[in-house]
Amino acid sequence: MFEAVILACLVSAPEICRAQLIPGYEAADLAGCAGALRARPPALPRDPGLQFADNPECRAAGPALDMQEAAPGVFVHMGAVEEPDTGNLGDVSNLGFVVGETHVAVIDTGTARWMGEALWRAIRQRTELPVSHVILTHMHPDHVLGATAFAGTGAQIVGHDALPRALLDRQANYIESLDRLIGAQAMIGTRGPVIDVTVDEALTLDLGARRVHLRAWPLAHTGSDITVFDETSGTLFTGDLVFHRHTPALDGSLTGWRAVLAEMATLEVARIVPGHGGPVLDWPEGAEGLNRYLKVLETDTRAAIDAGTRLGEAVETIGAEERGNWALFEAYNPRNATVAFTELEWD
Repeated sequence: MFEAVILACLVSAPEICRAQLIPGYEAADLAGCAGALRARPPALPRDPGLQFADNPECRAAGPALDMQEAAPGVFVHMGAVEEPDTGNLGDVSNLGFVVGETHVAVIDTGTARWMGEALWRAIRQRTELPVSHVILTHMHPDHVLGATAFAGTGAQIVGHDALPRALLDRQANYIESLDRLIGAQAMIGTRGPVIDVTVDEALTLDLGARRVHLRAWPLAHTGSDITVFDETSGTLFTGDLVFHRHTPALDGSLTGWRAVLAEMATLEVARIVPGHGGPVLDWPEGAEGLNRYLKVLETDTRAAIDAGTRLGEAVETIGAEERGNWALFEAYNPRNATVAFTELEWD
């Protein structure tokens, strides 16, 4: 397989470059790719921080993300249960796509444009159908920043009604931080996505004899959480409303998250794909660890508040009994304790 790429280099450091995929020119041989470029010359990218080669070229296809078929037509990539770094290049969250008879829907796109490109290649290894929608389950960068790779493909970018504002407030800080964590080269071409369609309550997408149902949830893990349910297979993509192995990250409301999980437990689904871990879990059993952790977090926080413990001291003990049950505990639990304490001290 061959594909079209264009060399992109940093204006501030011209020696740092990356071959950036131009989706939609894939062909079985070099001549086919080159012919497609001649027939449909792409609009060259514009980015004030990047300098591009004069013309795109065709090369052998780059690496695709590893995917497993969780159910017929439902494909899942499992990210590492790690913090983003120069080793994993930000591949730390679960992504997926659903293939209908006429279209494909993508669920989350990873930390950087390179991940969106690798996800595109994984799709093209399995189907030539167009990607109609790219669904972003919430605002965190490891789920949304790869969407820039799909911006020119004709796909609509879909998210929670609160997602555009949340990204506007945070995306500059996200990108600056990730430049340091995974490296400037891996982040080349990565920008905050433009959301084309927002969901305030629910939305159903028809992929051709296959429907996926999107549901927007109230303040929980974040203020911009949506889930994606594939009706045909009974598979629910939960985003980070469900964590497995990876210490949960509270960036919204502790009581709201617990209430949302209680409602989600009543849903009739065959399996879930959590935002981290898994990558495929039974339901509702798959949330048992998360429910236990959030209950401990609330119980310990309320006890600390009732005892008059100061926040700086309380974060050392809140949730401590869960330490052995989760990866990355020391990175996330103190933050969770702080958010929970701040919420519940006024409850």
